Amino acid sequence: MTDVQRGTEQASWRTLPGFTTVRTYQPRWLSRDLVAGLVLTTLLVPQGMAYAELAGLPPITGLYTTVLALLGYAVFGPSRVLVLGPDSSLGPMIAATVIPLVTANGDPGRAVAYASMLALMVGAITVLAGIFRLGFVADLLSKPTQLGYMNGLALTILVGQLPKLFGFSVDADNFLDEAAGFFRGLVDGDTVGPALAVGVGSLILILLFQRILPRVPGVLVAVVLAIGCVTLFDLPERGVDVVGPMPEGLPPFVIPSVPLEDFGLLLAGALGIALVSLTDTISTASVFAARRGEEVSADREMVAVGAASIAAGLFQGFPVSTSGSRTAVAAQNGAKTQVTGLVGALAIAALLVFAPGLLRNLPQPTLAAVVIAASLSLADLPGLRRLGRQRRSDFVLALAAFLGVALLGVLPGIGIAVGLSILVVFNRAWRPHQAVLGRSEDLAGYHDLTFHPATTHLPGLVIYRFDAPLFFANARSFRDQVRALAAAEPRPAWILVAAEPITDIDTTAADMLGDLVRGLHEQGIRLVFAELKDPVRRRLDHYELTDTIKPGDFFETIRMAVEAYQASTGRTWERGPGSYEIPD
Repeated sequence: MTDVQRGTEQASWRTLPGFTTVRTYQPRWLSRDLVAGLVLTTLLVPQGMAYAELAGLPPITGLYTTVLALLGYAVFGPSRVLVLGPDSSLGPMIAATVIPLVTANGDPGRAVAYASMLALMVGAITVLAGIFRLGFVADLLSKPTQLGYMNGLALTILVGQLPKLFGFSVDADNFLDEAAGFFRGLVDGDTVGPALAVGVGSLILILLFQRILPRVPGVLVAVVLAIGCVTLFDLPERGVDVVGPMPEGLPPFVIPSVPLEDFGLLLAGALGIALVSLTDTISTASVFAARRGEEVSADREMVAVGAASIAAGLFQGFPVSTSGSRTAVAAQNGAKTQVTGLVGALAIAALLVFAPGLLRNLPQPTLAAVVIAASLSLADLPGLRRLGRQRRSDFVLALAAFLGVALLGVLPGIGIAVGLSILVVFNRAWRPHQAVLGRSEDLAGYHDLTFHPATTHLPGLVIYRFDAPLFFANARSFRDQVRALAAAEPRPAWILVAAEPITDIDTTAADMLGDLVRGLHEQGIRLVFAELKDPVRRRLDHYELTDTIKPGDFFETIRMAVEAYQASTGRTWERGPGSYEIPD
């Protein structure tokens, strides 16, 4: 094999990690992957069906989506254990995008077409983002806003599934209407007793197994017992809705077709879904990679998740994401490679081909219980309380994201969460921490006077630190603080900027610096810089500020600048804290 051929082969393995799995697979792993895959299947089937209904789609599409997502990630996915498929956090977003485009009492086939097109769009966005190395977009959801969003999503899912758990339905478009409709149904006596018994019993079983026997698939136990109760007690005759007959066989290859005028709304939903899917995937992949001593490539994960969504969209599926709970089940049961996912996909395919009627008696309240259990896992109330104790501003952000999802809807909620995260970044750069530095006898170096009162000072010298890049939004703040320090009594001779935290200076800030230096010079005050990074210094040269800010105004360290000040003025250190501080 030539070097070119070898390089081409290695590139293929990097692009398609599934090839690497086949090439390096060890026979001793097979038994573990088989067991983990079969155990995983018992969770994938009911969750796939439940999350499809959560997305407003027929239950069978959840199984189609699961199969294609597992196959797609097995070929393109870099993680050995990550499990992709329908997800509870994406279900409401898919429903919020698709349902308004489908006519009232709409055709399920039309809803599937919209969802499949949505999957293709999400997949394309995600793959392109990975190719162009845009993995950082997952950081657009800060931890507080993500926490608030997920808690709001959990509440929305819970309230939306309560009517089904109680055996009736509610016609509502938002959280408040769903809550009002549910309580109205309770008051009007719409509850179906047998349905409530099956639903609550299923939910209790799932939660008990999660807490007491986490290695046992409680969802499977609940599903088997619920189907047994339906068959034994003829519950459909008592008003309990069941899944009913499902199509036989594997899904056909279909390129979905939707009206051109609906693409704008689909694109808006696809962007939000892609962001949430990527955030979930990268965070989950990071957790499990750390446990295995592996590194995560956000860009490769994006390509893999996008490929899985595209595969699902071509076979009547919908967008997918990573599931932490299903990945944990695979890992706990000894999964070694993505062969685990292939086993799960083949097992579900066999179910569709050879035993499609096996799940026809699965009661809808049990599916509601599966979704409610998933929603409870999304909620993190202790996390909100911790934010309230640790940082009030982060708690307010989380609360705003929570209320955005709960009161305005899932898609507006994700928009609010992203907007708040960006606003936080901008606000912290706009109004960064600023400090006057001083020297204490018990500490080496120069420190913020707010936290370390100075015991000595150099008369006429102010050491000022600005903890952010200088750009158009905060240039005025920098200028105003320097001018205020220059106006203090006694007037300083030098204002020394401890510039190590200033990682960039844009043209607006550069113009401000030029005007500021000239204005201070007219007052007999010298503005100098210490520890300015070389790239930022070169940028200032590029801005042609060398005639205004002289080379002698830059020092390698604060200490060198202080020694230069002493040599220039003859000043010596004196007892006392001095009189300069950041103005209010």
